[in-house]
Amino acid sequence: MATAPPLAATPLEAKSPYEMRVQLGKDVPETDVRSALKTGDMGFVHSYTTGSAVDGPGIRVIAWTTACNLRCRFCHNPDTWALANGIPVSIERAIEGVRKYAQGMKAMKGGFTLSGGEPLMQDRFAVKLFAAVKAMGVHTAIETNGSLGERLSDDELRLIDLVILDMKAFEPEQHERVCGIRDNAPVIAFARRLAALGRPMWLRYVLVPGLTDDPAEMAKLAAFGASLGVVERAEILPFHQLGQHKWERLGLDYSLAATEPPDNEAVERAIAIFRAAGLNAC
Repeated sequence: MATAPPLAATPLEAKSPYEMRVQLGKDVPETDVRSALKTGDMGFVHSYTTGSAVDGPGIRVIAWTTACNLRCRFCHNPDTWALANGIPVSIERAIEGVRKYAQGMKAMKGGFTLSGGEPLMQDRFAVKLFAAVKAMGVHTAIETNGSLGERLSDDELRLIDLVILDMKAFEPEQHERVCGIRDNAPVIAFARRLAALGRPMWLRYVLVPGLTDDPAEMAKLAAFGASLGVVERAEILPFHQLGQHKWERLGLDYSLAATEPPDNEAVERAIAIFRAAGLNAC
């Protein structure tokens, strides 16, 4: 593989995942991109953020990868959709970006979370990174939409201590309305596979007024989650507008520009639906 641009002036760490980063990997030759996706020896990373208390248990380091196969209308990081927007980093650099925080993460009962984008768009890179982090004795988690779960073997899934499954919808029609893809059967199959393997899961659901706040849809999704028997927590995430500036700067049509975040009563009603199904919802 040819040497990727070092981009030494671009730090992996970012103050916030809402930091805009684009075209950082645009000069990587196509042959190197294909090789990277096949081997996992190089990945494309939007940024690392540290000190997160909301992306898994304890205090965590989060690596945000680029490339995503969905186009969620509420996405707050559309700059992670394109692989070429990420920093091309060797797997060694990515591992060292976690290692320097390893002792602190263990002391604070935290760990490492791989997010995106959709991290399984770079599945070989993800597997190599998880294997190295597990070898450090650090808790591992992935935030995924679940549609590409078949890319991981059962043994590779065991490198991941917690799967945070971002479910967009339960019914195919609603799934298409939310993220542009109708077929969510792979997501359902992945969740059931995790259950069969006894892998711990958190379930996430973004509450968007006028889009995802349908009680019947939420009840179906909650019942499905409860049926799995491995969902430790269901998180209802209120929609926000922190990523609106990215849509505007990227010249994307943002259909939710006039949508207000849900009020506290709406959030509590949604939480109640998930709790009624037997889930530990918050």
